[in-house]
Amino acid sequence: MSSGKVLLGVLAGVAAGATLGILFAPDKGSNTRKKISRKGEDYAEELEDKFNEFLDGIKEQYEETKKDAMRAAQNGKAKAEDAMKEVQSANK
Repeated sequence: MSSGKVLLGVLAGVAAGATLGILFAPDKGSNTRKKISRKGEDYAEELEDKFNEFLDGIKEQYEETKKDAMRAAQNGKAKAEDAMKEVQSANK
């Protein structure tokens, strides 16, 4: 199971537990709605932060892979040019 799915499951469980705890707590309805709203906003911000971290990680991996591919292409081009020079030298 991927760590992203585990993290999402944990966050969903925490959110559900907190919501149920607030719903069953003896408090006025308006206070309960405010608490739920605040908790929802907190979880949304937390989820957004985690998502942004995930995207940053993907971006870093993409950039690193792009650099590796460029290096490999340059090395391949240099080897091909060397091979062409050898073939041309051998044909003279």
